[in-house]
Amino acid sequence: MGEASSTSTDDDLLLKNFFAEVSEVERDNEVNRILTCFKLNPFEHLNLPFGASPEDIKRQYRKLSLLVHPDKCKHPQAKEAFGALAKAQQLLLDQQERDYVLSQVNAAKDELRMKRKKHLRKDTASKIKSLVEEGKYEQMYEQSEEFQQELKLKVREILTEQEWRRRKMQMRISEEQGRLKKDEEEAKEMWKRKREHEEQWEGTREQRVSSWRDFMKSGKKAKKGEIRPPKLKTEDPNKSYVQRPVKRG
Repeated sequence: MGEASSTSTDDDLLLKNFFAEVSEVERDNEVNRILTCFKLNPFEHLNLPFGASPEDIKRQYRKLSLLVHPDKCKHPQAKEAFGALAKAQQLLLDQQERDYVLSQVNAAKDELRMKRKKHLRKDTASKIKSLVEEGKYEQMYEQSEEFQQELKLKVREILTEQEWRRRKMQMRISEEQGRLKKDEEEAKEMWKRKREHEEQWEGTREQRVSSWRDFMKSGKKAKKGEIRPPKLKTEDPNKSYVQRPVKRG
């Protein structure tokens, strides 16, 4: 317990000394760095390697957040940079989110390793050196600044592709939800009109019944333009033949 307290005190002292030496220009530069970072990679915001532990993440966040804190930094976008750091720490301390980013990092490494193997097939000297040193040559290469820079760019590429797919999927889901909502509204409107028609029809029942009764009392009257069947005649005086009577029933 006492050792942990001593370590915390030492850290506080180191931070205090660090900020005493930090100039306003350095604060402004850090704000600019944070705001120009690749937005989909929280490791870049905190300026950490992909293998950073949760303790490393917390320590680095504390250091950088104090550096760009709006109360200590006069940069007009200090608040925005401070918020970006807080979001980055939140993402990296979330196990699921960190695992997602690291899975994309591993995918990027696999792609670069495949590219490296193709290159070694053409470069005989490098291939022989790699075989002789039993993998140490490749380990050294992956720790090099060249590889780390390639990895950083490849991770950006993969994260961008994944984000674009996610947005397209979200767009399709939104479009489908919009279509379903429109269909639902149209169905509701149709049922509303049908119900109003039924209510209107039911409301005129008495009037229709009364009109029918009046019609039955007054007898059927031919309307103008109504077609009636011709009267039957047993014979036509203008013709030589006798027309047969029509049988009824």
